[in-house]
Amino acid sequence: MREIQTSNLIGLQTLYMREIHRFLKVYTQTIIGPIVTSMLFLAVFVLALGRTVNVVGDVPFMEFLAPGLIMMAITQNAFANTSSSMMISKVQGNIVDTLMPPLSAHELTLGIALGGATRGIFVGVAVGIVVAFVVDMHIHSLGLIVFHAVGASMMMSLLGVIGGIWSEKFDHIAGLTNFVVTPLSFLSGTFYSIHRLPETAQTIALANPFFYMIDGFRYGFIGQADAPILNGMLAVAGVDLILWIICWRMFDTGYKLKP
Repeated sequence: MREIQTSNLIGLQTLYMREIHRFLKVYTQTIIGPIVTSMLFLAVFVLALGRTVNVVGDVPFMEFLAPGLIMMAITQNAFANTSSSMMISKVQGNIVDTLMPPLSAHELTLGIALGGATRGIFVGVAVGIVVAFVVDMHIHSLGLIVFHAVGASMMMSLLGVIGGIWSEKFDHIAGLTNFVVTPLSFLSGTFYSIHRLPETAQTIALANPFFYMIDGFRYGFIGQADAPILNGMLAVAGVDLILWIICWRMFDTGYKLKP
């Protein structure tokens, strides 16, 4: 791929806006759908556990649960946006329209990843507003909420870019979602404290980068975490950097993008 020496801000903005318009055109699927799904999750957990689990630590169960629902909406939608964008472009043969403009590998990564991250955060805010009508939510640290929301959405967006480039058909994306993204999400303490797990399971959870996304995000709301916050912030930033390098390398070499 051709590298350019100066940044192409207009091209970067155009690529980013293309990704934004892409999910806004089907807002019933990309925004309203996740809100309904999150409220169904909330209803199921309340009906199943609401009478048996009143508190988690010193926090009411509903307040503990809400950040997990929001983070799940953020991560799943950020991943879905970029993975489907790359996969559809490859299948339809119009990936060349993305690769031909004078954009560097870094700019391609940034434009596409930011589009997915924006969808994730957009959906997360929408879910948070709806959940706030039924859950008495508080904000302990707005800065940590923003950091982990942005870090998590970028992590999943970059992972979606990698998955979309690597995949050769939609079955591969479905497999990545079903066997990697969903298990890591549900086993990351999204809906429970890892202190309730056996010691071996806790050790495994601490090796899951998804755990640090939700743990720090939840701390921003309730002021309670299962691991040191600084360690979690470094883990999220480190994983984002590694995924960025992989995405940049894929675009730079044309991995599975060039005929």
